[in-house]
Amino acid sequence: MFAKAFRVKSNTAIKGSDRRKLRADVTAAFPTLGTDQISELVPGKEELNVVKLYTHRGEVVTVYVSGGNPILFELEKNLYPTGKVNLVIGLLAVSIFWVSLWAVYTLWSYPDLLPTFTTWPLVLEKLVGGADLMLPGVVVPPAGLPQVQQGDLCAIALVGNRAPVAVGVAAMSTAQMLTSGLKGRGFSVLHTHQDHLWRSGDQSSPPCVAPPTLGAPGLREEKQSVQAASALQGDMRRLTLEGEEGENRAAQQTSLSEVSEDPSISSPTPPDPPDSKTLQEQMDELLHQCFLHALKSRVKKADLPLLTSTFLGSHVFSCCPEGQQLDIKKSSYKKLSKFLQRMQQEQIIQVKELSKGVESIVAVAWKHPRITSFVIPEPSPTSQTVQEGSREQPYHPPDIKPLYCVPASMTLLFQESGHKKGSVLEGGEVRKIIIDYVKKNDLVDANNKNLVKLDPILCDCMLEKNEQHTVVKLPWDSLLTRCLEKLQPAYQVTFSGQEPIVKKGKVWPIDITLAQRASNKKVTVVRNLEAYGLDPCSVAAVLQQRCQASTTVTSAPGAKDRLQVQVQGNQIHHLSRLLLDEYQLPRKYIQGLEKAPKPGKKK
Repeated sequence: MFAKAFRVKSNTAIKGSDRRKLRADVTAAFPTLGTDQISELVPGKEELNVVKLYTHRGEVVTVYVSGGNPILFELEKNLYPTGKVNLVIGLLAVSIFWVSLWAVYTLWSYPDLLPTFTTWPLVLEKLVGGADLMLPGVVVPPAGLPQVQQGDLCAIALVGNRAPVAVGVAAMSTAQMLTSGLKGRGFSVLHTHQDHLWRSGDQSSPPCVAPPTLGAPGLREEKQSVQAASALQGDMRRLTLEGEEGENRAAQQTSLSEVSEDPSISSPTPPDPPDSKTLQEQMDELLHQCFLHALKSRVKKADLPLLTSTFLGSHVFSCCPEGQQLDIKKSSYKKLSKFLQRMQQEQIIQVKELSKGVESIVAVAWKHPRITSFVIPEPSPTSQTVQEGSREQPYHPPDIKPLYCVPASMTLLFQESGHKKGSVLEGGEVRKIIIDYVKKNDLVDANNKNLVKLDPILCDCMLEKNEQHTVVKLPWDSLLTRCLEKLQPAYQVTFSGQEPIVKKGKVWPIDITLAQRASNKKVTVVRNLEAYGLDPCSVAAVLQQRCQASTTVTSAPGAKDRLQVQVQGNQIHHLSRLLLDEYQLPRKYIQGLEKAPKPGKKK
């Protein structure tokens, strides 16, 4: 389901009532979880977001995100009159109203929450690519397969590690699996480690959870069990994985004997030992690094006094290294105000409440040893990226060059130079053609070299109807200006590493507007990002972190296949920094920057 990139529709903080309802649903669905585990999974006060997204197959999925990691995702379908819904996943139809599924991040904390089936590490590569798990790829443990019914949610783990790497739906019951001789489709895989839903989190690797039977003998017993099952089935010689319906099944086959004999699979390599530092210590270290980096390289004396919220959103977050995510709530300080108070005690900064309830940084000790000794880390070559498909590429602003297209009314003037209707020319070429035409036809006024006599062709091309019998000469600059105005506009856009693309019409700038929503709330709307190679979903994710405000990506009204980004509040100041400073787009291609909120008067 998440093997390919998805599109985020909205990302909002969960309401208190919805949080309580989610906790009740999880408790009812999984009574084995204790109260403490439920509170840890669905925290009462910590940030919990609800993300609505569309998968590449058009399915609408609701994802619950806690601490930057997806913990649950929910599939909602239409309610049929019978009270059931047909959820088609590959070739499997499961009749249910809604399905609440666990992300692998959650299952790593609760590996025994779902019935777990085991497969080989080599198979995981196929599952990540969108394939379903076939029964010949299931490792049969000495105690036998877990008992499940058709349509049950199941976890899929690898040999030697009980931490689940995939979540799927059983295509048949355990009894049917055994009756079929372990042939056919076993599980429709919905979510895997390393897919795009996993990439939306902190991208951590599965922990090493020991299997129930420890040591090499247990692994050998599993291996012998599979080999015995293979010997009983003459036609079960190859491990076949089938992807989504319509894909080439023959290309996704792996020999079971090769898997069994591969020493790298039969003796799994233990994962790297975890960092000795706790998550809180790592987050404290990252927070201090971003804070000092922002003071040393981004904040200037002229910026003071600086709102603490602006300092966090525009400076601190932007100093976070590539591949890491700063979350103050996971640090020992929990809140920005407490961290800044600590920095004030160390006499690095001075914070004052200039207006009621609003704190600002009013002074910075630029010569403090911690600032002067801090070494700014070298920027990553992919520090500015936009997501395209399933990979990230460095973002470079496009090279846009204005062009001119010859219309039918101007063909007589340009045909002598070998151009016809529809020819695309640069401004310099147009000027050269006009100058050559005037000189070739001896149209320069003998008494005044700055004037050009108009012949019938120039009269038809340059003059309006009411000027045909009154204007006989034009200055050079007026002649060239009129010519460019009569030509049809066009432009050439060149993205880094791609061939130039010529388009007719005017260059549409990135449009930034302010709109009113319910309860007189202001929102910032951004359109036409795609024309400059920017992914609206990626821009929305950056703005959400910088502005600390909810963002939504929706279809742009009146434009096919175009999206618009909506950010809560007037965030044009943040947009200006992002588009001009980081993405380095020319200001002339951005309209609406003048609507940025004006800074308050200094007291």
